[in-house]
Formats: sequence, C-alpha cells, structure tokens
Amino acid sequence: MNIVFDFAGVLFRWRPRDLLARLLPGHAPDAAAADALFERFFQNYAGDWGDFDRGTVEPGPLAERIARRTGLTVDETRRVIDGVPGELQPVAGTVRLLERLHAQGAPLFFLSNMPEPYARHLEATHDFLRLFRDGVFSARARLCKPEPEIFAHCAERFRIEPARTLFIDDVAENVAAARAAGWRAVQFTDPERCAADLRAEGLAV
Repeated sequence: MNIVFDFAGVLFRWRPRDLLARLLPGHAPDAAAADALFERFFQNYAGDWGDFDRGTVEPGPLAERIARRTGLTVDETRRVIDGVPGELQPVAGTVRLLERLHAQGAPLFFLSNMPEPYARHLEATHDFLRLFRDGVFSARARLCKPEPEIFAHCAERFRIEPARTLFIDDVAENVAAARAAGWRAVQFTDPERCAADLRAEGLAV
C-alpha cells in the first residue's frame, strides 16, 4: 500500500486562528474575531492565498493584495505571511507514525498545498522528509487540492496505482476528491486516530 501524507494539519501543526491572534492581537482579541479575520485573510485558501499556494504570486504582492482587500496594513499582512514557517512545527505523533511506516518498508509520498517559500523552508529544516520517496508541493505543480488534476499528476509522477494508494489529509473536501480519483483516503484528526484508521486499512502500525 502506498501512503501519501498531507503536510499542514497532519505532519505539521497548522492553527491559523492562533497564529492570527498571536501576531495581530488588536485585530483578533477573542475567538469570534479570530474566526472572522481568518475568513477574510485566508479566504478558505482560495482567492489571494490560493494563488500563493499555486505559486502564481510572491509574498510581497500577496501582502499588498490582502491589505487592499482586508484593510490591514501591508506590514501587518506581511507579519502573518512571514510568521507561517514558525507555525509549521512537526506533530510528534505523526512523525513517529511516519517513521514506523518507513521502517516497515511502506512506500511513502506527500501531497501538500504549500507555497514555494514554505516548501523550501520545510525541506531545509526537517531531516525526516528524507523518509519520503517523492512528493508534490502545489506551488511547483501549479495545481492545488482538491482539483482532480493534482491527483492524476501525483499518480503519474509517483508511478502508483490509485486503488493501492492511501491518502491522509485533514480536510474533508480533499479526502473526498482523493476518493473520487480512485484513491483510498482517511481524514486526519490526530495521530492516534490516524494509526487506528491505518490499522483498519490492514496496515500494522
């Protein structure tokens, strides 16, 4: 069984509301305000941020676009953009799961919606990424989940059979898209539940 991991929210911590509250406390003084700012800033990872994930806009122009749209200053938007790498810390339980799967000889790959600057940061910072045989970052493919084309691209690049491939992602829409592409998929909530889901798929982890 081929195993394909998502990154943010699965292998790496991703709590954007906490990030906004920490970096822009005056704009996110409570949970409701942080929720509202999250929706305005990230647009459900479509719009401006979707272009960043796709690799069609650089951080500087992105900051200007978000500032114009939200009323934040360019400095404030850039503070968030530049603060994301610090938020992307490894989830220890998922890393251990990855290591167990690698030790068992499972073919490991990744598929992540990730802007190029963050992709370079992760590659330069985390040695455990060498456990993957290959991977696709959206910014390099110019494709994003949940588009069906990115799953076809991965299947061809990784030379994997979709029916013998299990995808792990925290976003329900991406899980559904993988299944529609013929992959098996589980939705990630935490490392312990993920391990249980993998065991249910016949994997000894």
